[in-house]
Amino acid sequence: MREFMMLPESAAALAAAAGSGLVTAMVSDAWEEVRARAVRLLGRGDRAEEARQERRLEHAHADVAGAPEERAREIREAQAVAWRTRFADLLEETPEVHEKVRELVRFVAEEIGGTTAAAVQVNAHAHDQAQQAVQGQGTQHVVFGRPPATPQ
Repeated sequence: MREFMMLPESAAALAAAAGSGLVTAMVSDAWEEVRARAVRLLGRGDRAEEARQERRLEHAHADVAGAPEERAREIREAQAVAWRTRFADLLEETPEVHEKVRELVRFVAEEIGGTTAAAVQVNAHAHDQAQQAVQGQGTQHVVFGRPPATPQ
């Protein structure tokens, strides 16, 4: 029987970043390369395990990419949890792969725009004369009202 071991907080955060980044990459142009890197990493050099992980990834990709709009968030979150767990298991069982997992997270971040966030949800309410500027990611500069008068 395998003894249960808690992952250090940094390893748990790394597993979460890898899982959510992987799922985010599933609907990006970088998917093929991310998938190939994840297969090698999760397969641990074992051809049979690599084939098993590739099948899992392709099934997950089909679920995420084909999700109906009303269930897309739910499906992405479920897949992120599943892959976070797989990366946590990998990090627990094979601690020497920490740097390789970090490299995967960095690659995903670079390829899909610098974020591994699985999703952004914004709820905003305004009343009367209120003004809003809402953005999920990136940089936003907003000026409401008239610009200040310039002295003459």
